[in-house]
Amino acid sequence: MTEKNDREWQYTVTAHDAVDERHHGSINIPIYQTSLFAFETYDKFQEATKQSQTHHVYSRGNNPTVRYLEDKLAELEHAEMAKCFASGMAAISAAILSSVKAGDHIVCVDQAYGPTRTFVTQYLKRFDIESTLVDGSQMDNIRSALRPETKLIYLESPTSMLFQLQDLKACAELARSRGIVTIADNSWATPVFQRPLELGINLVVHSVTKYISGQSDSVAGVVLGSERLISRIADEEYMLFGGIMTAHTAALVTRCLRTLPLRMERHERSALKVATHMAGHPYVVRVNYPALPSHPQYELGLKQMNGSSGLFSFESAESPEKMREWAGKLKLFKIGVSWGGFESLVIVNPAFAACAAEAHSLIRLHIGLESVDDLIRDLDQAWAQVSDLQM
Repeated sequence: MTEKNDREWQYTVTAHDAVDERHHGSINIPIYQTSLFAFETYDKFQEATKQSQTHHVYSRGNNPTVRYLEDKLAELEHAEMAKCFASGMAAISAAILSSVKAGDHIVCVDQAYGPTRTFVTQYLKRFDIESTLVDGSQMDNIRSALRPETKLIYLESPTSMLFQLQDLKACAELARSRGIVTIADNSWATPVFQRPLELGINLVVHSVTKYISGQSDSVAGVVLGSERLISRIADEEYMLFGGIMTAHTAALVTRCLRTLPLRMERHERSALKVATHMAGHPYVVRVNYPALPSHPQYELGLKQMNGSSGLFSFESAESPEKMREWAGKLKLFKIGVSWGGFESLVIVNPAFAACAAEAHSLIRLHIGLESVDDLIRDLDQAWAQVSDLQM
């Protein structure tokens, strides 16, 4: 399937549903706001309880509104099955715990999401699970970190602060040759621009809070993969920890999913224009954005992604204090964590960042859906004010 045809297919998948007579032809999936489901006969009840992941018995296990979203996400990601969770970290921790046991070892990229690193390197120690953080931009680093007891390689490509990539196909092949499970966080690229399962990765996780939701009004996560792996997570980590997605959240996310391909194209176009503009500023030392030819892994990005999202960072030789002052002068960029919504965001030297270049300030920008020319003017006027104050 060509990139153009793939994009056209995504438009149809996200926007179209067959008429469902069970829902009286409703264009939108109804919100099944119920804790349990009743049965006409005891035989039907017993049959359903034996197959609780495919039948509706109790909303902690399987809710029709949530299941609809799971099926849509699985189709977009080219996965056999998906399971939605109450947050990105609920999905990530469930996926990790499903892959390891006491005595095992994890190799994790050193720029993975901060709470993920904390979970892997600190929390799992109490269960006798060890870990090694590596610079995942070089395959040799991942290969040399493997031990006989390594059972999981955790990837995030691109990472969300310095935007380093890992060679997903090479990682999957290496892991498969040694019987190791691979998990990749695909929140930045979304299924619109990257599908790690097609490159051989075992499990994909998303912070649905980010682009998939896209409206900054929902907190959610998802794990996707083969039916065998996801069914096991559904029966164990999902059911036992109870980090479920609610029907209301599923309905909100489903509404936003309809426009995901269109939104991602807008984020990509605007971010590339802003990143190119920022690369020409004298106070900018480096722009970290995989879509720029100056990115050291630009060719790898072309090979395993078919687009870039709206999140990037730049480094400056100016002090963090001055860059925070600059951020405070911005009018269209809001100061805040997270990303993926309609709004543009800025954050300077966040505490959760890993491996920022020494002696440089690190500034992360999320380019929202505003006029890109207005955003560029805003960035420039803020710097003009700070420069004037320093004269």
